[in-house]
Amino acid sequence: MPVAEMIRTYPADLGGVDRDALVRCVEECIACAQACTACADACLSERDDMLPMLRKCIRTNEDCADICDTTARVLSRHTGYDANITRAVLQACATVCKSCGDECDLHATEHEHCRVCAEACRRCERACQELLDGLG
Repeated sequence: MPVAEMIRTYPADLGGVDRDALVRCVEECIACAQACTACADACLSERDDMLPMLRKCIRTNEDCADICDTTARVLSRHTGYDANITRAVLQACATVCKSCGDECDLHATEHEHCRVCAEACRRCERACQELLDGLG
């Protein structure tokens, strides 16, 4: 992905932000958004009698995909940086990733796509938390 190259070529100083943690977080957010979108779609493709039990999973997947996508975009903009906004967005992303991972875990033994999605959510949650911890 061009994430590392774009961050490396940013002309201004990023302050004390750990560029490696930033790259990891953006990449994990993008990967999680894709996994959640695909998981929601896969849930919708399951047998009709399974849809009621997957309803919350689908909704959580869609919410997580939206938040992860937004987080990746916010983290990719550095001009006029506001640490308070970045912290809030990262906290929201970590929270929704935890919720989505927990929900997907409930279905992971029966639906492989939920297992894969839960793992992506856990990686994204960790990446957000690591970046948050580095922001001070």
